[in-house]
Amino acid sequence: MIKDIKDRADSVLVKTYKRFPLFVKEGSGCRLWDYDGKEYIDFVAGIAVCNLGHANPEIADAVCKQAKKLFHVSNLYYTKPQVDLASWLVKNSFGDRVFFCNSGTEAVECAIKLVRRYFVLKGETNRYKILSMEKSFHGRTMGALSATGQEKLKQGFYPVLDGFDFIPFNDIDALKTKDLTDVCAVIVEPVQGEGGVCCPDEDYLQKVREICNKAGILLIFDEIQTGMGRTGKLFCYEHYNVVPDIMTLAKALGNGVPIGAMVAVSDIADAFTPGAHASTFGGSPIITASALKVAEIFERDNIVGKCKKTGEYFVKQLEHLKSKHKCIVDVRGKGLLLGMKLNIAGNTIVNRCMEKGFLINCIQENILRFIPPLIIEREDIDALISCLDSLLQNENL
Repeated sequence: MIKDIKDRADSVLVKTYKRFPLFVKEGSGCRLWDYDGKEYIDFVAGIAVCNLGHANPEIADAVCKQAKKLFHVSNLYYTKPQVDLASWLVKNSFGDRVFFCNSGTEAVECAIKLVRRYFVLKGETNRYKILSMEKSFHGRTMGALSATGQEKLKQGFYPVLDGFDFIPFNDIDALKTKDLTDVCAVIVEPVQGEGGVCCPDEDYLQKVREICNKAGILLIFDEIQTGMGRTGKLFCYEHYNVVPDIMTLAKALGNGVPIGAMVAVSDIADAFTPGAHASTFGGSPIITASALKVAEIFERDNIVGKCKKTGEYFVKQLEHLKSKHKCIVDVRGKGLLLGMKLNIAGNTIVNRCMEKGFLINCIQENILRFIPPLIIEREDIDALISCLDSLLQNENL
């Protein structure tokens, strides 16, 4: 069975992923099982997607119930699940209007188009550049890739799109000294996920907001990874007492179904008129019904509050681990978006953890990232810490 899957995968799939030798058969909650029945505790969660765990029965029931009514209909018509989900996002965020798409990169593309069109309609056609951060990650399509501050991801795809510039993250002086006369927006992740789980100074984003206000430009927060409770707040901007003009969401919004959303204040969102932007599958009934159930569970079970407490516990355990092992340089992050920087390569540790039944992630070569379902239990965290403690006894992994 396994050899057949691998052989067929290698022959029919485009080789864009360096896959681990793990063949996942099924999942439940914070656990996955392979075809041999081996159990894994999942600290990756589909890369911060399955915040409510795998195969959540309530979400599955919501999808099945909607599937029996209506899978899809054109956005030329109204559907209740889409309107209900948009209403929930508006009620629980700064925004007034929502555009639904199918992924995070599409949400970023939407934001890029909106800010440029906004200034065109104002008659300020000279304002078209978007200022992004070094080490940022905003997606893989050409627009989102062009806004991404990691050169290694752009190799082989030049020329990327014009109109993007970059400054260091968490360096307010770099922004203060930047000529903003042709800039229409600044895009920033409140916490850089793929860039290394990098958190800004407490007042950094407030100062970015002030500079944007003074220069008359817009502020976009990419909350694709940080949104939907991941950092111990429903949205990460709440930690910093600052409100953007536009926010992009995806990942955990649907707990595994393909959905993205761009949320914006009304005077900016009004730059999109009929025909300016669209998505065939964006906000389809079956997808938004799933996301609505996610929202319901979040509110009913206080998932965000639990994430905050569990994250605080997880950080303490990682800090204790740091005190025991010189190879650990730093522990960082918020909520259950956590990173542990090493002075050794991290991939071997990821592989060894997998052998012992724990799925973790390594980014930027030496930063272990922990992004489990928000329902992870302390006992599971303790088990991982014990595993890491044992592995790190030997720095020559």
